[in-house]
Amino acid sequence: MKTIVELFRSRLVFKITLPIAFILFASIFLWSFYHVQYQKDFTIDNLIMGAERVSNTVKLGLHYAMMLNSREDIQAIVNNYSKLKEIRNVRIINKSGEVMFSSSPDQKNRIIARRDPLCQACHQYTVPTLHPTLSEAIYKDSQENGERVLRLVSPILNEQGCSDSSGCHFHRAEEKILGVLDLSFSLSESDSLISESRQHTLYLAFIQFVVTFLTMALLFLLLVKRPINRIIRDAKLISLGRSPKPQRVKSSDEIGQLADAIHQMGVDLTAKNSQLSLQKNLYQDLFEGVPCVITVQDRDFRLLRYNRAFEERFNASLGEYCYKAYKNRDSKCPDCPVERTFKTGQFQTTEESGCYRDGSLAHWIVNTAPIYDSEGRLVAAMEMCLDITERKELEGEVKRSEKKYVDIFNNIPSAVFVLDQADFSIRDCNKGAVTLYGWEKSELADMSFLDLFADVDKSPFVTAINKGQDIDQAKHITRSGREFFVAINASPSEFNKRKVYLVTVSDISKRLDTEQQLIQASKMATLGEMATGVAHEINQPLAVIQASVDLVKRSLTRGETPGEPLLKRVTELVAQQVERATKIINHMREFGRKSQISLEEVALNGVLQRSFDFFSQQLSLRSIEVAWELDDKLPMVRCEPNRMEQVFINFLINARDAIDERASKEGEDIPRRITIKTMHNQGFVTVRISDTGVGVPAAAMTRIFEPFFTTKQVGKGTGLGLSISYGIIKEYGGSINVVNNDDGGASFFIRLPVAGERPGGGE
Repeated sequence: MKTIVELFRSRLVFKITLPIAFILFASIFLWSFYHVQYQKDFTIDNLIMGAERVSNTVKLGLHYAMMLNSREDIQAIVNNYSKLKEIRNVRIINKSGEVMFSSSPDQKNRIIARRDPLCQACHQYTVPTLHPTLSEAIYKDSQENGERVLRLVSPILNEQGCSDSSGCHFHRAEEKILGVLDLSFSLSESDSLISESRQHTLYLAFIQFVVTFLTMALLFLLLVKRPINRIIRDAKLISLGRSPKPQRVKSSDEIGQLADAIHQMGVDLTAKNSQLSLQKNLYQDLFEGVPCVITVQDRDFRLLRYNRAFEERFNASLGEYCYKAYKNRDSKCPDCPVERTFKTGQFQTTEESGCYRDGSLAHWIVNTAPIYDSEGRLVAAMEMCLDITERKELEGEVKRSEKKYVDIFNNIPSAVFVLDQADFSIRDCNKGAVTLYGWEKSELADMSFLDLFADVDKSPFVTAINKGQDIDQAKHITRSGREFFVAINASPSEFNKRKVYLVTVSDISKRLDTEQQLIQASKMATLGEMATGVAHEINQPLAVIQASVDLVKRSLTRGETPGEPLLKRVTELVAQQVERATKIINHMREFGRKSQISLEEVALNGVLQRSFDFFSQQLSLRSIEVAWELDDKLPMVRCEPNRMEQVFINFLINARDAIDERASKEGEDIPRRITIKTMHNQGFVTVRISDTGVGVPAAAMTRIFEPFFTTKQVGKGTGLGLSISYGIIKEYGGSINVVNNDDGGASFFIRLPVAGERPGGGE
């Protein structure tokens, strides 16, 4: 196989004729394919048009008999047309789908379903078409009884004579179609013609390919191969140093021009040999003109030759020692590359420093090469010095810059780690990391960065660092066991030619404590706002308890002992109302307690319901209706339920106040409604809280989530509710957006990732 491939690659005839053969074959094949397809389409189109004409002829033949409602004549006509050579079956079907007449007795009275392809030719549209196109009328092309059959449907339209009530039968004028004519045509003869045409076309294409290819191959051998062989012969003579033979036959085409060029090249080579001596002078000029310093030294390190660059930069003469010229030394250098070249006979490279004639310090890359005489003896060494003084100065600048950045790295207040991307092992860290965690730098170097996390699932943090995502909150542990919260920023980098992560860790414990205090203050303010509703909520069970006690007291006052059924009913009512009041108080106590900074998987629908239960009296007192549109299959999200309850209550308070503000401006007959909807899509859960209030002014859209910014009147808002809610949602990896509704009011969209989509802090 390899020999065949090498043969093809080494022969021009194969390189040219094979691609030409491929292109020729492809062209003829495409032409044949197109021709066969054209003949096939042409034959089928003619058959279909003929089928349409036959269908129209059959309808015309049936017209008179159908007008007279002569069933025997209609059946006879159907049977006669079915005897035609191409026709396999004729059916007349009424508008109810019943086969009224058929050339096949077993088809008669058969019911055709509306979904059948025959009916769909017209009924595929909302309003059935009265005049289907020819392509729509051909509703089936399949094999039946061993031959290909084409089925065509043609509507039988209602005419004026059919709807004349004076006749023996009639149809209503609004009925546009009375039925359809269904014809089956055999394609056996056309298929035979198509097959025969395809066979003849393929024979013709093969003959055309063979004749054309052989003609082109013959022309190539005569017009290309033979002249090229003559060129190869002349080239071999030139390679042997012999002059090529005179051209006996000259041609003016491209190959002839190539042969002339090669012949002239052979003549020119002879002349070029005479110029070789001139090249020596050229090399001498190069020796003198190159920008690097070049010297030739003997075994005693004396200068035998040097170029112009050396002469310009040093005060030296032939015969002087190189170490005196370069470094003003009285003895050779301890590690001399020229000496190593004489000992080993090999090229040597090193870096050296010295001074020019003006006293300036210089640095060079020194390369030495052996020089042999005609008998192969090592007689001298060539030393070439390339000035790298500027590069050395730049290296010094880089080292100083590197030292500066190392100082910044070590003294930055935050903890900074260099982690191996493969296993998160700590490659380096700064003083801030030692101070923050309490371990010595040598101890941290033997640890993994994941060891610094508290006892939690660390896979989400690994995923976040690998993706280059910031970790807003995670719990770390010091050497003493103290747990604290940190924010982590990681970015890929390179350290000692290894791929690493540069990780910055910031202690956010104090910030979180401050945020918790602010959130707690907001909760207390919210509880104060809801005091009226909560008092009303507790008064109801107290009123029931008082009424039950009064009932028992009246019985005792009259000297009657309450019956057992009455006492049982009273105790049940009292127990229920005490449980209701306890539940309200516990809910207030739970809402008012300080939230723990820990996340769990939570069902938002339940948190929304608890928030509403806690706030329902506030809305009920203002006759505000709440519409619920909850997704029953809502996935879990990762958050702290107490804080999320505070977020939803903040939005319900804002919705309540917005509706009250609109009522004060436009009157009490405005719609009072809050709509709460949950949904999920593409890994996120969305809660939409809409109201029918005043909406958000356009100027406040960009500032509505800023701390202490409020659109409410003085004394009615602190400007902290939305800001705190925004911070909580952002901490959970979500977002909040607001839009004004077309019919008034505003809609807030709270979007949170589904549990497991984003790493977070907590236990």
